[in-house]
Amino acid sequence: MSARVATWLPDGASAEARAVLARVARLAQTEDVAHVAVMPDAHVADDVCVGTVTATSRRLLPAAVGGDIGCGMVAVRLRADADLLADRDRAARLLAGLYRRIPHLMHPSASAPPLPDELLAARLGAPALEGMKRREGRTELGTLGRGNHFLEVQRDDEGALWLLLHSGSRAMGPAIRQHHEAPASRDPSGIRFLDADSGAGRVYLDDVAWAAAYARASRARMVAEAEALFAELFGVEVDASSRIEIDHNHVRREEHGGRALWVHRKGAMGLREGALGVVPGSMGSPSFHVAGRGAEGALGSSAHGAGRALPRGEARRRIGARQLMREAEGVWFDHRLADRLRDEAPSAYKDIGAVMRAQRDLVRVVRRLSPVLVYKAA
Repeated sequence: MSARVATWLPDGASAEARAVLARVARLAQTEDVAHVAVMPDAHVADDVCVGTVTATSRRLLPAAVGGDIGCGMVAVRLRADADLLADRDRAARLLAGLYRRIPHLMHPSASAPPLPDELLAARLGAPALEGMKRREGRTELGTLGRGNHFLEVQRDDEGALWLLLHSGSRAMGPAIRQHHEAPASRDPSGIRFLDADSGAGRVYLDDVAWAAAYARASRARMVAEAEALFAELFGVEVDASSRIEIDHNHVRREEHGGRALWVHRKGAMGLREGALGVVPGSMGSPSFHVAGRGAEGALGSSAHGAGRALPRGEARRRIGARQLMREAEGVWFDHRLADRLRDEAPSAYKDIGAVMRAQRDLVRVVRRLSPVLVYKAA
């Protein structure tokens, strides 16, 4: 029996949409899958597409969470207006300071700060993961990562500056997924699963919770470094009451339609009615702070960004450094990295305006923001 499928794709007739829906059809045929919601930023990924929400009764599907467990966003308002970064020298000093304070790969082992006590005390489900926690987990905590992870300074429509950070569980999340998924049972659809009530299922859930806590702690450390840099360079503080934090790769027990379900989100925010979230665009397009409408057909979910329009390899073939510079004109970033950032060009992503229009019944726009300065790692 096939699960119910609800879609919010902006253009269901495009080649990308057809590829997404083909993957979703396979997912919907997987035993115990009760409901699938496809967000407007969905794009093809291995087994389960990014931008997919999957509800089950008793099975856990690691592929429906993905590897970057707990990946998410933090936004916080600075007590400054956009004129602060109108000056090239100020922007350059800020960007250099971000690269210095927030590594994109890892801290040197000798100087890496210790893991928080709660992360050290919680035992992971295998000795290999425990060893990795004490190595990569320690040296990567508070580091940005590559790909679509970033720290931006943004301007809202009233001229106020905001920080926006996007980062996740670094090497730990993929290792946890691989450890639990490799020995799991395989459904005829090809998707691997764990029984939520089994010992293996409970250990997976514990490890997922640990990875989500790790990702939150890592984001907190990076935001604190950025806040300290603004204070050091410009005497600017943040408005802590404005903070928005939400993740978009998780599995949670939720009630929908009177049923208790395991809701897996892979590249989708869970937003109950009125809850705040962040939908970023690209390094050259707007982002949005939103409030959830709690739409049951979407399992109370929202897009988590613009979503890729081009796979990374294709983007690198089609987009040159000069095109990236044109598309990101007016945004401060390290131009020396332009050639290596081609797969992060705005045209490698979907039109964020089309994504937001497609999900008008899922979220309400609270605030629109434009990029001012972008820290990304090539």
